[in-house]
Amino acid sequence: MLTARTIDRIVTLALDEDAPWGDLTSETLIPADAVATADLVAREDGVFAGGEVFAAAFRLTDPAIEVGLHVADGGRFIAGRRLATVTGPARGVLTAERIGLNFAQRMSGIATLTARYVDAIAGTGARIVDTRKTTPLLRAFERHAVAAGGGHNHRFSLSDAVMAKDNHLGVLTATGADLTDALREAIARLPHTAHVEVEVDRVDQIEAVVAAGIG
Repeated sequence: MLTARTIDRIVTLALDEDAPWGDLTSETLIPADAVATADLVAREDGVFAGGEVFAAAFRLTDPAIEVGLHVADGGRFIAGRRLATVTGPARGVLTAERIGLNFAQRMSGIATLTARYVDAIAGTGARIVDTRKTTPLLRAFERHAVAAGGGHNHRFSLSDAVMAKDNHLGVLTATGADLTDALREAIARLPHTAHVEVEVDRVDQIEAVVAAGIG
């Protein structure tokens, strides 16, 4: 779940990176009392994601800025659709715009691509599921975008479940460990709410995994 706390923490880091000592251009060129209104308009068809993140970029820059979202996360849009409207002190709008746009573009791009795969497998009973191969520190945003596109979230972190992959199986093989015994021991040590998954790449591994009670 994408929480307000997570959004504010990550967006604050992004704003600090982009304007660590202020926005020199806006602060020296734009009158302090200037007010601006800007629309976020889609250039191509897609699925929207990151509305709250987009809004947070402006809110955290200047609480006086108002952001109106016209499409909810997960909503499909066509090119030319107005997705959001921003109104408030021009300096703040100009300072926050790139961070807000970067997040909205990236998250909507992920949601849009996910939706294409979801549409492609419609009716098959299959699911599109994400992985941990996310951009460092942006996992919560990117996983939210996958869900907005109709995909499903897998484990969030290494702490959530046992997922034995080729690298783990390779180490077990190199050390001469028995896969079935190793999996049984792992299951015995887990909290009862945790689960185990194994990615097999050889037929003989299937029998070993099933023998451990997985599947």
